Amino acid sequence: MGDVLVSEAVAGREMDALKSSFDVTYEPELFNNPQRLKEILPDYRALIVRNQTQVNAELIAAGRHLLVIGRAGVGLDNVDHEAASDAGIVVTFAPEQNSISVAELALGLMLSLARMIPAADRSTKSGGWDRKRFTGTELFGKTLGIVGLGRIGFLTAMRARAFGMDVLVHDAHVNPDAFTVAETRATLVGLAELLKRSDFVSVHVPETPDTINLFNDERFALMKPTALFINTSRGKVVDEDALVRALRDRKIAGAALDVRATEPPDAGPLAEMDNVILTPHVAAFTEEGQARVVTCVCRDVAAVLRGDSARNYFNFARPRRSA
Repeated sequence: MGDVLVSEAVAGREMDALKSSFDVTYEPELFNNPQRLKEILPDYRALIVRNQTQVNAELIAAGRHLLVIGRAGVGLDNVDHEAASDAGIVVTFAPEQNSISVAELALGLMLSLARMIPAADRSTKSGGWDRKRFTGTELFGKTLGIVGLGRIGFLTAMRARAFGMDVLVHDAHVNPDAFTVAETRATLVGLAELLKRSDFVSVHVPETPDTINLFNDERFALMKPTALFINTSRGKVVDEDALVRALRDRKIAGAALDVRATEPPDAGPLAEMDNVILTPHVAAFTEEGQARVVTCVCRDVAAVLRGDSARNYFNFARPRRSA
């Protein structure tokens, strides 16, 4: 029996250390072959994934010797954590290790939209020098609406404050006297009010039944025609057809998406719009952020396999089953 099966690209110094201490099978493309993954998983005590391996109830049931599932990232929408918990399997993840990276990309996308940086770059490289065409807008003095004041939303708000922005927040799970509200000097408002007042809207919510298609025709219609929309959270939070309509009808001025409803997405109208910036789910992909994520997950997996407690666990610190 092997110790650890890695079904996606999870690399770094701590992964090397895991390989030196345990029997690790590293197959970074295995997520593309779910049938084979299901067939070989019974031979392992641990599974490490990113966001492309669908760790569903059927796969978890096949892993009859599994003690721990390590998710190299913060979201658990591709891991059936309820099925894992019912089976007594520890689910570890990286709840905050890539938060700085995501917050920085959110600000980078705001600046790129406000100053039309990608379009100006393409025009200049093709021989253009149209300065008036690329007259942008400042972040200073503008209102940023943050939907979701978790770790990433909080860090984004703090960085926006450094640009001199006013911050509105909508988060049904945050109290008005929470330190995140006080520290960011944000104003808690309802979602409709946030959309009506914001010059920029940045989304930082998980994918849940309540957030799928949260941004639809009705919500985009509430926004200013000059507003810019940024999503670095989860793709299914946005009804992409509604976003296309809002952009074409000039109900909003532009959008930047790091995440899509289907990844990788099919070619579509968003890719043809000059006022849209698309990136391939890279918000967490910095050298520093990934090093922290891999360190966090590999150390927790190693701890569980040694019989110790995980530190960054979603359900419980030690397995409730024997291998």
